[in-house]
Order: sequence, then structure tokens, then C-alpha cells
Amino acid sequence: LSRRCPRQENPYPAVAMHKVQKPTEGCHLRLHQRPFPRLDEGTVQWIIDQATAKLQSAPPAVRAEKKCMVPSGPPIAAILERNGNALANSARRLEVVRNCISYVFENKMLEAKKLFPAVLRAMKGRAARHCLTQELHLHVQQNRAVLDHQQFDFVIRMMNCCLQDCTAMDEHGIAAALLPLVTAFCRKLSPGITQFAYSCVQEHV
Repeated sequence: LSRRCPRQENPYPAVAMHKVQKPTEGCHLRLHQRPFPRLDEGTVQWIIDQATAKLQSAPPAVRAEKKCMVPSGPPIAAILERNGNALANSARRLEVVRNCISYVFENKMLEAKKLFPAVLRAMKGRAARHCLTQELHLHVQQNRAVLDHQQFDFVIRMMNCCLQDCTAMDEHGIAAALLPLVTAFCRKLSPGITQFAYSCVQEHV
């Protein structure tokens, strides 16, 4: 059986390891360095002279020009159209973020829920994250920081998504702009007990 089923006999074969022998005692006291040979001054000078003469007699290196046709790129109209489309898409994303936040604070939760997946996708872009902080800041200034449970849930999910997509570059921009907001937005859990937004987003790096 051991011949037929060697894997069962030895299911975890030992990993081959190279053994390095320990140095013997007192080996550091023995000198193994051979003395550097003395150089002949005349031979060294002769080698230098030969190299100098070869460099002086060599013709200057000239790089041969290679002519080639450069293909024409896309027409300028196509580039402008592509950039225009990108700008239009960016503007639409920012408009979706603004509309969703407005619906949340106007308690139009059905409309906010429809736009919410698009808002979370838009948070991949830095402009949309910046837009979120600006819009939330405006609502804090209007003394609309105390939210009901549904509003609080939407705002927290947007903040979490925003912080999740932040990079090291956003640390002193987007994340810093969110700091005063997470200490402002809150909800009343029961009489005398208030939950602030920072308690739900403080795990982010």
C-alpha cells in the first residue's frame, strides 16, 4: 500500500532547505586578503597614451538622419467633440449629485432612491466628491443639520462612499472638507441622545 499510495504515507513532503555551515571559531582573526600588486608606472602611462591617440585620430561621430513620414492624427474637430462630450458627462454627474442631495433634504426619498446608484458611481470622480462636500456645507449653513432617520442614512452612505474612493491626494482636500460636516450632521435617537455622523464614518483611513 505504501508503494501504491505514497501521498497518503507522506501527505506533506518536507521543503528542501539549503544548510549554510557556520563559520569556525576564530576565522575572523585569519587574514585572507592578498596584497594588491604594485602597478608599473610606465605601463599605466603607455595605456593612457594609446587611448588618447585613438580618441584624437577617430573621426567625430555623426548620427545619420533617418527621414520618415509622421502620420496625421485625428482632426481637431474630433478632439474638441470628444472633450466636449467628457465635459458634458462630468456636468451631468455633478447635476445628479446636486439633485439627489436636494431630494434628500426635501424628503423626496423616492426620487433620491432612484438617483442614488448614479450618485455612488459618480463618487469615483474627484469633482463629484468635491461637489458633495460643497452641497452638504450649504445645508449646514442653512441650519439643516438635524436629520430624520432616512435622511441620515442617505447622507452617511454618500459620505462613506466619498471617503472610500478618496486617495492620498484627497486627504487634505475632500477628507478635510468632510471633517466639519461629520461633526455637524446628526439625528435624534431618543430624548437627550444624539448620534453624529462621525460615529458612522470614523473607521476610514
